[in-house]
Amino acid sequence: MISTHVLDTTRGEPAVAVPVRLERLGDDWELVAQGVTDGDGRLRDWLPPGAGRYRLVFDIGADAFFPEVVITFAVTDPARHLHVPLLLSPYGYTTYRGS
Repeated sequence: MISTHVLDTTRGEPAVAVPVRLERLGDDWELVAQGVTDGDGRLRDWLPPGAGRYRLVFDIGADAFFPEVVITFAVTDPARHLHVPLLLSPYGYTTYRGS
């Protein structure tokens, strides 16, 4: 299972209604799931179809310095929960492997 949590560190609040895509690398990047963050800035319970290379693509907004953030990661055990948080600021972002 894959989940994410997007936080706006400038406002100190969750980033609500951020469009996010989960893609898997095959011959090219293929869409697996898509959605928008909820009122707590979260997307939960996306099931990867197997081990492989994946990426989360966050559409931050056309007016942002970084209008799109892409986080690429490897899934080695699809049964294990992977949490990939994203912390946003006006001119930077941070991510890490959460729990």
